[in-house]
Amino acid sequence: MVQPQSAADARAAAQSRVRWELLAELVRKDLKVKYKNSALGFVWSLANPLLYLAVFSLVFGFFLKNNVPWFAVMFMSGFLIWSFFNSATLDATGAVVGNANLVRKVRFPRVVLPLASVGFAGVHLALQLLVFFLFLVPAYPDAFGPQLWLLLPALAVTVVFTVAMSLLASALNVRYRDVQHLLEIALLAWFWLTPIVYPVTFVRDQLAEAGLLWMFKFFMANPMTAVVVAAQRAVYVHPVVTDAEGKLVQVLPAGGYGFYLQWLGVAAAVSAVLLVVGRWTFRRLQADFAEEL
Repeated sequence: MVQPQSAADARAAAQSRVRWELLAELVRKDLKVKYKNSALGFVWSLANPLLYLAVFSLVFGFFLKNNVPWFAVMFMSGFLIWSFFNSATLDATGAVVGNANLVRKVRFPRVVLPLASVGFAGVHLALQLLVFFLFLVPAYPDAFGPQLWLLLPALAVTVVFTVAMSLLASALNVRYRDVQHLLEIALLAWFWLTPIVYPVTFVRDQLAEAGLLWMFKFFMANPMTAVVVAAQRAVYVHPVVTDAEGKLVQVLPAGGYGFYLQWLGVAAAVSAVLLVVGRWTFRRLQADFAEEL
């Protein structure tokens, strides 16, 4: 027998529907504003990753010779994930402050403002991944193997971690405006501490030579390291490759998917805790947003 829906449940469902509709409308508005009167439109969103790809391929593939065949594939596998996290977090941090007039004059769920930034970056990530996979079809067809499933949990953890960071940073930035400037600097250091332009095995080997292999666990505890390395393994199918001199080079941890799943689990746990903290902080501070702005 189907129980009739209570009035409270119906009201909660209606509020949830309104939030989702408002969120979708904000994402559509941001996309229209960004590319309004632009001749190339979305193509501009590819300019940034393509520029990074060209520069880092030149520096690490030609000048510094990192001996990683198909370096562009491994680089883009991690960089697109990072680019989503970086742009979504930075945009979300200023989302509430940037809509001060709206926040002061109109009653609506404030949480949609940072979430819209995440959704906006998510649309770009989806389109960039589409272009990337179209490139892989003729250039690196080995990517379309059974290991590709690893990309799904990596993306899921990335989204949760990004939402958590966005909620926390956007709420704190209303009260403490230094948060946005501090985060910009922190993200620059965070990028270089995440194995995007160098193999994660390079860090492991260097720590082992210095007798500090135990520090590798702290390095991997960075949630962005776990998701970037998992995304690289999902696309870059050969963890051990042969360099130009015929030597075997391990660019990613080999021996199955256990390593990647283990650290994705750690990243998921960290993301879940941060999400709880971010939601609690946002709910606690949002009542003062209009006054603070």
